[in-house]
Amino acid sequence: MTLTADAATSAAAPAQSAQREPLHTVYRPAHPLNLFRTVGVLIRGPKDPTMLVDGSTLWRATRTPDGIATLALRQATGEVHATAWGPGAGWALTQLPRLCGGDDDATGFDVASLTAAGHPLLAEVARRTAGTRLTRTDLVFDALVSATIEQKVTSYQAFGAWRVLITRFGERAPGPTPRPMFAPPTVDGWRGIPSWAWHRAGVEPPQSRAIVRAAERGRRIADAVLAAESGDDRDRVLTSLPGIGAWTSAETRIRALGDPDAVSVGDYHLAHQVGFALTGARVDDDGMLELLAPWAGHRHRVIRLILASGVVEPRRGPRLAPEDHRRR
Repeated sequence: MTLTADAATSAAAPAQSAQREPLHTVYRPAHPLNLFRTVGVLIRGPKDPTMLVDGSTLWRATRTPDGIATLALRQATGEVHATAWGPGAGWALTQLPRLCGGDDDATGFDVASLTAAGHPLLAEVARRTAGTRLTRTDLVFDALVSATIEQKVTSYQAFGAWRVLITRFGERAPGPTPRPMFAPPTVDGWRGIPSWAWHRAGVEPPQSRAIVRAAERGRRIADAVLAAESGDDRDRVLTSLPGIGAWTSAETRIRALGDPDAVSVGDYHLAHQVGFALTGARVDDDGMLELLAPWAGHRHRVIRLILASGVVEPRRGPRLAPEDHRRR
């Protein structure tokens, strides 16, 4: 993968906030790739200010270690054409293969084992979605924040809170984006959000306190998670933070590190969905872990297949109507 710039900007040069010309690259994966299914899982709702799909282009605004960057990704036959703007453009293009699942290692996962276990539908889904990889952003803190906001609330509430906070406290993304886009705040920016703003966005105090406390440790969290050698070690680092439990840790590892074995224990729906797909009946978290045990090392990969299979338990009642305790 080579990087070029309209003004011969070198990707090896230090990031420069004055950079105006975009950088370009073409990524040629060594594996089948469905760009939108792979990277699109990071979109937090239809009005996510950090990501959007516009026709055949996937746009992403992000805050890299070198500064903010905007990515525009287009997939052609066997290639991903990428353009990046902003001081973090070089970092974003260098990281692109991992974003597209280039580090996703399915060694030890045998699709035939799904059929042997009595789940031929999942084996068929695996074959049909072979281009769906596990993405990783390498941005631990941002993944931790988004997952924490999603604790114990509906997706509608969480995505709305994310949109409000990023738009108000993030930084306008560079480049010719189809609509205004924003990169997340810095760690200090998250720490400095006042309590009334969290409340107005619809984030409850336990979640906002957890994010602020995590921000007090800043870069050390990300460094410790990235340095950990196993999913269990990363889980121990993350769950050592106040307000961060098993669910948030798993969601953070899935988004930031593409962890193929992470299981979001404590999810309101997941155990029921896994149980229904694999046995035709609901199970609790312990039952879900027991059912997924044959695929240890790739349990999240199996969960993704279940979610893509379309097998859903029949609804037993009306949708949950979320309560809003904010003063109007």
